[in-house]
Amino acid sequence: MKLLASITSPYARKVRIAFAEKKIEYTLVEEDPFHEASSVGDHNPLGKVPVLVLDDGTSIFDSRVIVEYIDSISPVSRLIPAPARQRIIVKRWEALADGMVDAAVAARQEQLRPKRQQSALHLARQLRKMLAAVQAMARDLDDRAWCNGEGYTLADIATGVALDYLDFRHPEFAWRDAAPNLNRLLEKLSKRASFENTRPR
Repeated sequence: MKLLASITSPYARKVRIAFAEKKIEYTLVEEDPFHEASSVGDHNPLGKVPVLVLDDGTSIFDSRVIVEYIDSISPVSRLIPAPARQRIIVKRWEALADGMVDAAVAARQEQLRPKRQQSALHLARQLRKMLAAVQAMARDLDDRAWCNGEGYTLADIATGVALDYLDFRHPEFAWRDAAPNLNRLLEKLSKRASFENTRPR
């Protein structure tokens, strides 16, 4: 199977980390979905990455769906717990992390527009979402070692990727001031080979 992805996409990075943790082999195909010659639209009608193309040609898209699929095909390093309550907790963390990334991407896109066309209100709204997400994550993590409290899961992957993306695209956003516990979590996650080998540069 092959993964169509942009190296700088945080959504694709979440999937790549999951692949590494699950020890599943795949072929990475770098794609820019905004390029005219991109084949992403052939596999995802929404024209977005990441897209996982299976050997039989079936395409799976949206990072949350892809991660759930690859977690289901191998028992190695289960990332999403089976018990319903624990599963919901992990998926809630993922939704919060992905939502923070959504806001960070929207803020980045607004900042790339010509200055005279930028909306200060739209940018401020996205920054408020980012801060609210960080505060909620810090509150939920509290003094636990892992997001789910039971051990390393998809919740930690999604959270680590989201925080790293803030550093990558919004280095001026001082999230650590409000969340030293998240900083400790990210420092721990950053030592994992799966995070180190997928860090955007």
